[in-house]
Amino acid sequence: MKIAALRLHNVKRFARQGVAIEGIGDGVNVLCAANEFGKSTSFEALHALFFQPHTGLPKDVKRLQPYSGGNPLVEADIVVPEGRFRLTKQFIGGRRASVVDLATGRLVAQADEAERFIAGLIRGGTAGPAGLLWVRQGNTGLDKRKEDEDERQVRESLLTSVQGEVEAITGGRRMSEILAACEEELARLVTATLRPRAGGPYHALLEERARLAAEEQRLAADVATLRDALDRRAATLRRLAELGHAEEKAARRAAVDQATLAFETAKAHAEKLKAAEAEAALAGNRRDTAARELAAFHEALERAGALAAELAAVEARRVEAIARRRAAAAAIDAAMAEVHASEAREQEARELLARLDAALKARQATQELEALRLRLRQAEAARAASEQAEAAHALLAVPADAVEQLQRLEIEIARLRAAEEASLPSLRLAYEPGAAALLLDGAPLPPDEDRAIRDVAHVALPGIGALTIRSNRPAGADNARKAAERSRAERLGSLGVADLAAARRRQVEAQEKAAERERLRLDLRHFAPEGLPRLREEVARRAVVPPEALELTADPEQARTALARAGEQVAAARNAAREAQPLQARAIEAHAETEAALKTLAGELSRLDALLGPGAERPARKQALAAAHAERRDAFATASARAGDLRDAAPDLASAEAVLRRARSVEDAASQEESRLHITLADLNGQIRTRADDAVEEAWSETRDALDAANARVKAFETEVAVLDRLRTALQASRSAARDLYLQPVLAELRPLLGLLFDDIAITFDEKTLLPQAVRRNGQDEEVDRLSGGMREQLSVLTRLAFARLLARDGRPAPVILDDALVYSDDDRIERMFDALHRQALEQQIIVFSCRQRAFSRLGGNVLHMQPWQPDLG
Repeated sequence: MKIAALRLHNVKRFARQGVAIEGIGDGVNVLCAANEFGKSTSFEALHALFFQPHTGLPKDVKRLQPYSGGNPLVEADIVVPEGRFRLTKQFIGGRRASVVDLATGRLVAQADEAERFIAGLIRGGTAGPAGLLWVRQGNTGLDKRKEDEDERQVRESLLTSVQGEVEAITGGRRMSEILAACEEELARLVTATLRPRAGGPYHALLEERARLAAEEQRLAADVATLRDALDRRAATLRRLAELGHAEEKAARRAAVDQATLAFETAKAHAEKLKAAEAEAALAGNRRDTAARELAAFHEALERAGALAAELAAVEARRVEAIARRRAAAAAIDAAMAEVHASEAREQEARELLARLDAALKARQATQELEALRLRLRQAEAARAASEQAEAAHALLAVPADAVEQLQRLEIEIARLRAAEEASLPSLRLAYEPGAAALLLDGAPLPPDEDRAIRDVAHVALPGIGALTIRSNRPAGADNARKAAERSRAERLGSLGVADLAAARRRQVEAQEKAAERERLRLDLRHFAPEGLPRLREEVARRAVVPPEALELTADPEQARTALARAGEQVAAARNAAREAQPLQARAIEAHAETEAALKTLAGELSRLDALLGPGAERPARKQALAAAHAERRDAFATASARAGDLRDAAPDLASAEAVLRRARSVEDAASQEESRLHITLADLNGQIRTRADDAVEEAWSETRDALDAANARVKAFETEVAVLDRLRTALQASRSAARDLYLQPVLAELRPLLGLLFDDIAITFDEKTLLPQAVRRNGQDEEVDRLSGGMREQLSVLTRLAFARLLARDGRPAPVILDDALVYSDDDRIERMFDALHRQALEQQIIVFSCRQRAFSRLGGNVLHMQPWQPDLG
């Protein structure tokens, strides 16, 4: 068979278009083109035409379909001795196959008949001659992979048909028949690894031997068990006779009675001793309690005297601290009055300068008005968000020291109360002679008297108005004092949480809200640095006051000088007030400390007074405590002496109990052993009677004889298997010795081809795969797998050319098709490969696809081209 033309449509990269390779002739035909031109696609299409049925959807057929879909169509013109035919197949959709005689235009076959026609051309599918000689891109056929058994058989049948005298040299078909009979007999007995075959006679005999061996072991065990039961029954009867002796039983009973009487006596004495020791322990506890009460009374008397002296000293320090606090407050009031006066003068100077600056900047007011309005809107939005964050924070806020304050109670109350009173601002008014008294929150305000302002106070000023004074205390400043005065059970309720962990989680959430609030406040300060009211005033002022309404009424430089002078006065007054503040803080701290110490000492003294009682009764109570201690000490001595006498006369209870336990255990053990031996005797009698009725010794003897016979038969099978395996090995060795002559035809065709490329080289073929296995050059053997990629592909092509020549001589010519089969060859060897191709092409059609356009331009032969083609779909 020769291929004359190839056409394909809608195959892989040729979506909705067709190409044709026309003019394929005898000898060497070459198609050289760049990568992605369609050479391998043409090879795959031709392969599918000959080897894939048009009705199936295997993976190789699906790969022919373009990404856009469609139905691949492949068509080829071939030349065979019967004439020139056109083969056509369409896959996937509209499946069809046909064979047309080109000489007459007659439809020779279609559908399944066309498939059978094509199968007759290739004879054997991919394992036939064409499958042997067509080389895909990147496949040398020499790789160590699983070889198709059919392809190996093609090579073997080809060599056998060419070299018919092989059979004569190796013994002919007679040897094959002997080898087949040997292998058949072996297969009946054993597997390929010489293990017994399941279901065969050898395997059945081994199972029978294993069964007899197991039965023999079982019967031997039964015989041993029977003999052991007889021995044990005799021993059991002897022991029962010993245990049933009347004198031995009476002695064991007497020992138990005597030990019981001794144990009961010792137990009664132990109970008396236990009661006496308990009474002595109780007396000792009463003595120790009286001693502790007497010592505590003496210690409390001494501590009460010391606390009285300390209390007097602390009271003196408290009076001194109150005086210092009042003096510091007066100094602060004087300094703050000077600060207010200086600030008023500074404010007047600043307002004057502000008016002057406003007049100078009036011309810019109109331009800046829109910017100010934008800032006002942004500031109001920031303030609204800040207020929302503040509200959320207020719901979650937990005082910073709330968790720690849960742990502080009585002493902290006094200190917090003193600090609270000292931190409150106060109001003091000195009236002019004859002046009417003012009203403070609706009540007359006494002259020259300090009035603490806790929150807000309103002073009515007749003829002037109302004066509001705020203390500006932090919210919840007295929460700690109030919480400490409540019981510990109300600590968590004051915070509104279930436990301390919940309070801490709430504190973390409050901190996050506080951070958000501070960020919004920063935004507000950014948009309105001087405050939102100031920004509104500025916007309103610029909107309603025209620039020309403001006039300069004073010298701006003089106003700035006056403002600077007033600022210096304010700074000096503030520094003076600041110097007085540490004295006031220290005075307040000293007052708080003395209040706390006073509260502590008073509480301790109250506790001691409650412990000691009234002063007049203390001497009598002291004498009573001493008398009680002496009485309880004597009672303890009496109880201890009585317990000691009983302890000295006490018998050894543990020894008596041990003797009783031993006597009872001896009697119980004898009784239990006697019962157990009767049960054992009954069991042994049953076992002996059962095995005596079964005649186990006779069955054991018969089974041993059968096992010996089975072992002899297994030995005979083992000998037979060994002889058959030795015979098969000898026959195979004889055939292997003649393998060189068997491969002579292909070696004869391959030798001149190798001479074109290599000097002094010989090839060894694998006896199983009939492919090159090793090469010998320069006296050394090299595995094909270790050769370079170029040499391996050259050997692959040359071997296929040799098999192609043998196929032609055997009347089965097939074209050799090489798809980029020479990729790694150097320039010199590729030239020699071209010579080899032309040498074999004298009687053979060779089709070469390659992307190496420059190198294969020197191959010569019939140059093929791909041209557009559209099928006749009518």
